[in-house]
Order: sequence, then C-alpha cells, then structure tokens
Amino acid sequence: MQPLRLALLSGWGVSQRIWQPLEAHWPTYLTAQAVEWPGYGDTPPLGGNATLKALANAMADPLASDTIWVGWSLGGLLATALLEYLPPPRGLILLGAGDAFCVKDEVSAKGGVTSTELSAFQRAFQRDPTATWQHFLRWQAQGEPSPRQAYRQLHDLLGDTPPADSTTLATGLHWLASIDNRQRLASPPCPVVRLTGEHDPFISPAQRRISQTLNGVGHCPMLSQPQALAASIVHHVTQMANANMAVL
Repeated sequence: MQPLRLALLSGWGVSQRIWQPLEAHWPTYLTAQAVEWPGYGDTPPLGGNATLKALANAMADPLASDTIWVGWSLGGLLATALLEYLPPPRGLILLGAGDAFCVKDEVSAKGGVTSTELSAFQRAFQRDPTATWQHFLRWQAQGEPSPRQAYRQLHDLLGDTPPADSTTLATGLHWLASIDNRQRLASPPCPVVRLTGEHDPFISPAQRRISQTLNGVGHCPMLSQPQALAASIVHHVTQMANANMAVL
C-alpha cells in the first residue's frame, strides 16, 4: 500500500500555520504537509492578474497525484478548480468549502455570504487591507465555541499583519467572488468528501445539506477541535486509499 500523503491547503489571508494545531494528532503512518500558496510566507507571488493556469503551474509539485488534497475555505475552491489543470489526486477533502463562496442575496439571511457582502468587503480591503484582513479573521472565528479564543489563536499563529502581499490577497478575493465549481464537482475525477462545521458562517444551508457535519464547530475546527478534525480527516483519507487499492 502506498504511504498516505496529505497536502494541506489554507484559505484566504491565512498561511500554512493554520494547520499547526493538527500536527500532534496525525498517526505515524500518515505524512501531512502544509503547502503554502504563491505569495504567502516565503513563496514567490504570481503577480497581478494571475490566472488559474499560472497557479496550477506553480502548484504542480506540491499537489502531486499521489497525495490527497485537503483544501480549507478558499483553499478548497482553488484545489477543486485546479482539477482541470493538474493530474487528479488520490482524493480531495473540502473543509469549509462549497461549490462557490457566494450565495444569492435573497437567501443570505439563512447563512452564507452574498456577492453584495463580498463586494463591500473587497472595497473595504482596497481602502485598508490590514484592518479588513483582521476583520475577516474575527468573522471566520464567529462560529467556534469560543470565538474570542479562536481569534486569539489565529492572531498568535499569524501575527499582526497579513501573511501575503496586497496583490496576492486581492487576487484571492477575486477568486472567491468568481470561482464556481458546480460542474467540476458534478463529475469529479477523484473521490471527494465535503466536511462542514455545524456553525460555519460562510456555508449556506444548501451546501450544508450535501456535506458531512462537524459538530459544535464553525469555520475553524483546526483551532477549536483539532483532535476531532484530524480523526475525521484520517477516517476519510483511509477510505479513499482503500477505494484506490480496490480499483487497482
């Protein structure tokens, strides 16, 4: 049996450090590598007007076909979109990620983020990137059992300033607004599992119904329930690996 290898992909405005709380909970037979997107940390940025094809070229090595991709939030949207450009992985786990980020304005009261809300966020980001980024961290911590504690954890992991330059972050917001993976997920080239926090403020009821629920958490279960999240990921990774072996 091939060794189990995971590529862990973070979301908008959040570096690979978000995965650190899980490190103590991975079994020894599994290798989990947190992968940085271009422009985050020490990874060279793609520059302005970056395309998904350019992103795929930059991510071809860390997103190898013998790994299972775990994409959180925007990381899940991008991982799904990259299935069109890269050889498919052994499996894809979408954590806190739906078919698209935005929902229709008329259903916003029931959960999810509307295109109007995201447009307002983009305008605020243009005026003051750092303050808007800090607001986003508080926003995504809201669904956790202790939002203040989750935000403190995010702050401790990430620091006072965004982990990517403003051009990279603006491109990420464009992708949040524009990526629609409905067709890609209708007939994916690999096994796909969706995991959604019970109180995730970014996920609509429609997306929640087609996801497996992580009880008692929001958008950041790696902060509030790292052991339970790691166990859930390992469970699905093992199933994916066994399914691949059955095909062989």
